[in-house]
Amino acid sequence: MSSSSGYQQAWENYWRDLADEPGAAFWDSEAEVTAALHLPLFEGYFDDSLPIVDLGCGNGTQTRYLAGRYGRAIGVDLAAAAVDHARRADPRGLADYRRLNPADEAAARALHAELGDANVYMRGVLHQCEPDERQPLVAGIAALAGARGRVFADELSGAAKGVLMGLAQGPGGPPAKLAAVFAHGIAPGEVPDEAIPAFFRAAGLDVLDQGAIALTTTEYAPDGSRILVPTNWLVAGRRS
Repeated sequence: MSSSSGYQQAWENYWRDLADEPGAAFWDSEAEVTAALHLPLFEGYFDDSLPIVDLGCGNGTQTRYLAGRYGRAIGVDLAAAAVDHARRADPRGLADYRRLNPADEAAARALHAELGDANVYMRGVLHQCEPDERQPLVAGIAALAGARGRVFADELSGAAKGVLMGLAQGPGGPPAKLAAVFAHGIAPGEVPDEAIPAFFRAAGLDVLDQGAIALTTTEYAPDGSRILVPTNWLVAGRRS
């Protein structure tokens, strides 16, 4: 999720080309196998009286789930086309959706001025940043969290590269939804596992908990099982 014009346009093109149907994106699994599995990892740390920001919300699948558990949910994404998808998928208006570049700390501070301290939920966003925008992104997240908010971040682990490359180099080529990611030039970059918590510490946030889990994708292996991609998660915030 970079702010550079070329990469931003690549995301706009990806979301414009994507069908509205649920699960059209490689990572757009049902909330029951995504945010619902994450919830036990972070709910003990999140103050449920605060709003929650789904950062990099895409078409809002996880935002709508989180809206049922927090008083106010706001999905933000760099791509206006993603925000359009999210709004179309939410006719009841369970959540609010905004176009926002989270690496723009001034924009993050402006949202914080509107919302107050907020909890932040994100998946894979650091891997979608240009390397020089990763620390500014986390600075923006810290601004959104303020003193009371907490952050849940789930990012691809180092082991994910082997899984993704194995899929890409399979006999039939990559699965269609992964092929679309490659074709639009939005394949995730590499971030060392140890760099993720370091970004949060450098932004003044303490790492309160961390562990490993897997991303359930919307593609299937030949045996009919869901393809899983290894990830690492953490919870961060300012200790009270």
